[in-house]
Amino acid sequence: MNIDIKDWKSHEFGEIASNIKKTSKDPLTDGYEKYVGLEHLEPGNIHIKKWGNVKDGTTFTRIFKEGQVLFAKRRAYQRKSALAEFKGVCSGDILVFQANKNICLPEILPFITQSDKFFEYAVRNSAGSLSPRTKYKDLAKLNFKLPPLDEQKRIADLLWSVDETIEEYWKTIRTLEITLQIFIDNLIRKPNKNFLKLGDYILIEKGLTYGNNDYGDERNGEILINLKCFEKFGGFNKNGIKFYKGKYEDKYLLKKNDIVIANTDITRSGDVIGYPILLPEFGNEKILYTMDVSRLKIKNEGQIISIYLFYLLRTRWAHWYMYSHSSGTTVLHLNLNSVNKLPIPKTNIGHQKKIAEKLKSIEENIKKYQRLKEFAKNIQNQIINKIFG
Repeated sequence: MNIDIKDWKSHEFGEIASNIKKTSKDPLTDGYEKYVGLEHLEPGNIHIKKWGNVKDGTTFTRIFKEGQVLFAKRRAYQRKSALAEFKGVCSGDILVFQANKNICLPEILPFITQSDKFFEYAVRNSAGSLSPRTKYKDLAKLNFKLPPLDEQKRIADLLWSVDETIEEYWKTIRTLEITLQIFIDNLIRKPNKNFLKLGDYILIEKGLTYGNNDYGDERNGEILINLKCFEKFGGFNKNGIKFYKGKYEDKYLLKKNDIVIANTDITRSGDVIGYPILLPEFGNEKILYTMDVSRLKIKNEGQIISIYLFYLLRTRWAHWYMYSHSSGTTVLHLNLNSVNKLPIPKTNIGHQKKIAEKLKSIEENIKKYQRLKEFAKNIQNQIINKIFG
């Protein structure tokens, strides 16, 4: 992509966008129904797809409006920046940017804050050890070359057209994920009779205990599977991986196709507790798992295969069993003794394989569209960094 930038003018980010600090003492009365925390912003996603409801309670007071950009100033290396497509209140660890329309079109500001240049500068100018934060006064000094407004419009149209493709892939993926859940629930039904208990098939092994200084987000040590790796309905969030640099015993090492489940849910929502991860291939990497996670070690592969058990644990009835056998006031904890009593329908290996193959075919289709989405996202990133790099 050839771009002639000789006539473009250089502007500091402080000229391009203002930092909005408006607050509301009573967001709900003032008409703000949604709130956005750091956990709602997804790394690299220009859209906000999750939020909380103010009526359910929040301490956030900083307001934002449609068309502004939300940037997570805490741990900028997570690359969280998104366009607000609704109004609401947000965490104090989120900066709210508003484009200066005389210099920068509001439609193009989200892409500037998605550039490698922006994030790398934000990380370099972060302060703090455990939770580094970036200040607007430092970001304000970062220079970008911008074209005239009419050319900005053409660039914005190009970038948003690519984004439309990404969103269409995302919608297809969500439809397939819903379809997969329906098939899982219909093919693996809760047994009323003729069943064994999960403990007849597996041994539960808890993960390693560690200190706060033994792990981190930076690549320094062994891969550590932790609660942030779990997703609702049994997805695996690779972005949640931590790295462990402390001592450990070999009994805490995982291998491909091992099943681990979440013992704890810090949100008390029950969204991930009891849900499984079927460990993918990590090559020669060493994989460990934390004390908040348990491995389900199959006693006899001739009785039950791991992929069938993986899908069984993703049924709604199995998750409800796990959730109903959890306790805690501020944090939910799974009762592992009750997990051993989860009813498992008696079925032969051949039938298990047939069910697993049907479900896996849908999952492979999901992965295909995920790859297409990632390909389109890579193209978008290349354009962004070519223009704003």
